Amino acid sequence: MKEKGSISIHTENIFPIIKKFLYSDHEIFLRELVSNGIDATQKLQGLASINEFQGELGELKVKISVDKKKKTITVSDNGIGMTAEEIKKYINQIAFSGAAEFVEKFKEKGDESQIIGFFGLGFYSSFMVADQVEIITKSYQEGAEPARWVCDGSTEFEISSTVKKDRGTDVILHVNKDNEEFLEDHRIQQILDKYCKFLPVPVVFGDKEETVKDDKGKEKKVKKENVVNNTTPIWTKSPNDLKDEDYLSFYKELYPFSEDPLFWIHLNVDYPFNLTGILYFPKIKNDFEINKNKIQLYSRQVFITDEVKDIVPEFLMLLHGVIDSPDIPLNVSRSFLQSDSNVKKINAHITKKVADKLGELFKKDREVYQKKWDDLNIFVKYGMITEEKFYEKAKDFVLFKNTDGDYFTIEEYKEKIKTNQTDKDKKVVNLYTTDPAKQDGYVQSAKGRGYDVLVMDGVLDSHFINNLEMKVENTAWKRVDSDTIDKLVDTDEKKESVLTEDQEKELKEIFEKAIDNKTVTFSVEPLPVDEMPVVITLSEFMRRMKDMSATGGGGMGMWNMPEQLNAVINGNHPMINKIIEAKREDKKTRLARQAYDLGLLAQNMLSGSGLTDFIKRSVDIASK
Repeated sequence: MKEKGSISIHTENIFPIIKKFLYSDHEIFLRELVSNGIDATQKLQGLASINEFQGELGELKVKISVDKKKKTITVSDNGIGMTAEEIKKYINQIAFSGAAEFVEKFKEKGDESQIIGFFGLGFYSSFMVADQVEIITKSYQEGAEPARWVCDGSTEFEISSTVKKDRGTDVILHVNKDNEEFLEDHRIQQILDKYCKFLPVPVVFGDKEETVKDDKGKEKKVKKENVVNNTTPIWTKSPNDLKDEDYLSFYKELYPFSEDPLFWIHLNVDYPFNLTGILYFPKIKNDFEINKNKIQLYSRQVFITDEVKDIVPEFLMLLHGVIDSPDIPLNVSRSFLQSDSNVKKINAHITKKVADKLGELFKKDREVYQKKWDDLNIFVKYGMITEEKFYEKAKDFVLFKNTDGDYFTIEEYKEKIKTNQTDKDKKVVNLYTTDPAKQDGYVQSAKGRGYDVLVMDGVLDSHFINNLEMKVENTAWKRVDSDTIDKLVDTDEKKESVLTEDQEKELKEIFEKAIDNKTVTFSVEPLPVDEMPVVITLSEFMRRMKDMSATGGGGMGMWNMPEQLNAVINGNHPMINKIIEAKREDKKTRLARQAYDLGLLAQNMLSGSGLTDFIKRSVDIASK
């Protein structure tokens, strides 16, 4: 038997379209062919389960072979197989109506890779790497004749009788010159590791050596088929059948060099969409960009992509793990993810599951939750900033930590400080430090007034504070060094000054002349005697804008702007009084410089030659 014909399509030639629009992703041909082999195998299992097939299933598998001399790659399965009539039906008659228009449409959207999946053309991805493709197949049906199909990448094909002993299908690719990289074992292994690591049927490539004992107990080396995949990854199992060690072991399999995760969530949904998977909360360092894009997306255990930003909410891109949904096609496109209703439901479900898990942890064992908070807070804060629904749930389990290491919810903290830290406008003022060590002088000054100070030193905290100010009524946030102690919590209480107006004016002129810096604004105020002689501050607004711009937020232009400092001269300090009383001009200048440098030192702003001059001057003053 031999038959020739033309592939039934509505464009002159499908293959240039495939090659043109999928050239950048040639390696997916192997994923598509192996997936077809898996489907054929599972269909046979399905028929056997309902007694439609009563023969021996045997050892079901998909095998990949490479012949460098013949320049062929063969993908074989022992699944359902095809008759000659089925080849004509499934391989030749491609319903490709209006293909040209569709191609243009996808091209405009940047979704070229969707073409193959959309039109069911997985098999035809073979022609991206081969200039001839053969199919040798034998159906599971009793008495079925084996058949051979061959095509050279044109619309012409040939079907003929052939010899094949066993049931199943071999797809043989005669690799073209441009794609000989795929004849290298390491390249095939690389693709299998990427796409086929967790397929549900054994995938075999090459051999491996194993040591076994013979009848006499003597060890010998034998070659065995190398199965490249784990057919039952833990996300396919029931959580009841798994222990913590199983989850941790799987995490190490996915991310070999990572620290153990904080905890995990096992997803298992079958209505109104299908979804399984495991999401891990990793330990995140402050530079969290490098931790993104670690979630792998699968469809029926076939790897699709690790770019899941439309499936997983933005703030949960920091999670690691696996999501598997048969509702998402293999050749998924950006426009599909953005418009598909199931994807939107999956997104909302994951957000809810994460919020519920965190809420449950907080209520169940707050002490353990608090111990994990330093690693956990970046997820919670990121979510509260970017996802309104998550904010509503998380506001009950987000925690503040103060400089004493105590933890509080939003409401608990408001209750703690409202008596002592409510200003003249009836706003509760949250004082915070972004660096407890560097800002210690300011922290101690605040605590000396009975104020509490929060530690807000995370990479997202400037954005988070901004977000809270908009959401939580009658609250304000001020960094401890953003103003003088009396103005941090401004109760409108007037302080008496020991200086006359003329003396204040003279002082300001002395300092402006001594410092001669246009980025510093001097003022004289009657501060408590135990405060510094000069207090250096940067307004809360300016500092926050700079912090936010440093992490990619509002006020981007402020990142490189010079700091506009406020220098408040403490008119009630004894050292300032000495400047007023000094007879010589050079002594006034010298003491003013010293007082100003002390203020800079308290802000960790004194370095280089400025620090050297300060030390020499300090030694000189102490000596006299």
